[in-house]
Amino acid sequence: MTNSFSEFEKAKLFFLIGTNMTEAHPVASYFVKRAVLKGATLIVADPRKHALARKADIFAQLKVGSDVAFLNGIMYVLITEDLYDKAFVEANCVDFDDLKAKVMEYPPERASEISGVPVETIREIARTMASIKPGMLCYTLGITEHTCGKNNVMSVANLQMLLGNMGVESGGVNPLRGQNNVQGACDMGALPGTYPGYQSVTNPESNAKFAEAWGVDSLPDKFGLMIPDMMAGLATGKVRGFYIFGENLANSEPNIAHVEHELASAEFIVCNDIFPTETTRFAHVILPSAAWCEDDGTYTNSERRVNRVRKIKDAPGQAKPNWWIFKEIARRMGQEWPSNSPQEIWDNEVSMLVPAYAGIKYARIEQDGLQWPCPSIDHPGTKFLHKDGKFARGQGLFKGIEWTPPAEVEDEEYPFVLSTGRRLFHYHTRTQTMRAGLDQILPEETADISPVDATRLDIADSETIKVSSRRGSVKVKARVTDQIPAGLVWMAFHFRDGNANWLTNNVFDPDTKTAEYKACAVKIEKIV
Repeated sequence: MTNSFSEFEKAKLFFLIGTNMTEAHPVASYFVKRAVLKGATLIVADPRKHALARKADIFAQLKVGSDVAFLNGIMYVLITEDLYDKAFVEANCVDFDDLKAKVMEYPPERASEISGVPVETIREIARTMASIKPGMLCYTLGITEHTCGKNNVMSVANLQMLLGNMGVESGGVNPLRGQNNVQGACDMGALPGTYPGYQSVTNPESNAKFAEAWGVDSLPDKFGLMIPDMMAGLATGKVRGFYIFGENLANSEPNIAHVEHELASAEFIVCNDIFPTETTRFAHVILPSAAWCEDDGTYTNSERRVNRVRKIKDAPGQAKPNWWIFKEIARRMGQEWPSNSPQEIWDNEVSMLVPAYAGIKYARIEQDGLQWPCPSIDHPGTKFLHKDGKFARGQGLFKGIEWTPPAEVEDEEYPFVLSTGRRLFHYHTRTQTMRAGLDQILPEETADISPVDATRLDIADSETIKVSSRRGSVKVKARVTDQIPAGLVWMAFHFRDGNANWLTNNVFDPDTKTAEYKACAVKIEKIV
């Protein structure tokens, strides 16, 4: 997030796109609701009319995979009606002409045809956003989990820069992370091309700095593999071993049958986890690790806040803290790492090697944590980024983005679009929540369909149906709800039986390698 949760309550306007915050981020949604009660304007764009959409001043029910066209249509209105923030754009951004040239190809009529959002709604959103400043834009996986996910993110950035909503309190581009510590994992270098703090492996200075700190002669200077490429490599033999740390890939990756083939092809798999999962069935070695409450450490949340987490109980059996496991593996490979606690790792290594964390020490995060960048020990942390239009790259870069459809669209054989997401009562693949009694509240998966489609296919609520794609089929109960428009099926991936990922398409954004969980073609059959 460029901004902070504390700014939600003061916000004058929210534009929520591709996010069902109420179920996927209930605490954040509470802050939004409080702001709305205080008078903030709420605009929601989503394929489903979920709980926050029902509270919206303007709701745009767009078709799955049409975000770029829809956003281009909004920007067309802002530019042609001279509503954008000219002063901000001229002072702080470059390549406006590139954006304008592309946006001019998406008048509201064309944007409406692609997105399904009425022309007047597109115009109303543009005029409203231009008239209420600043405005916060929030998104989640409904924006990123597409083959055009990177383009979707660039489009929301285009919009907020065009409106001058960057570098100000209660503005910005605010992605809410899909899981606990996703932000922290990326910050710590759990990406194939960066060291901790997003220092590139291709930068000779960064490479030399980390080689010296880690006591080696040299480090790789080329990007490594992303998860889909690793998985594909297992099947071809290019990748022989696989260390899986806290991921239940056999339930969470698209096209489960294909994923299981890849995992079964590996010569050697290590799983490092707190419970047995569908993925540990493929492991040759399982390393039992301590859970979040069984060791000290830090998490970094969506707003870049580094928080303490404290041990409240001992880990059971042979389970050990993850840092200890990694250190012992390194020792057996000939490396003696000096740090002997999470605090020593952070204070003596992480904060010393990452300029953005230089001022973050354990002694300073005993209470509410600190938000990076925090470059010095007397720095208060950074509440929002790009203050006064000063972007990390210098000036904000506009980019004209072309709309592209999902890799697989509905047709005569598979006439429905399947989109996926999360439900309030379960977390990810239920590794933890099924052991916490939440199956009592939500015991099984459903396929959510519209009343129009239910009537047409003679399907009753809670009746078992068969949902099929080109990759597989599942039997699951139908949930008939007016949240869903005609032609859409919506499912989650929390349960093994009825898991949407038996159906989802294993295609990916070419740059980010994020899977297109949000769109594939399916058919529904009534079981007689």
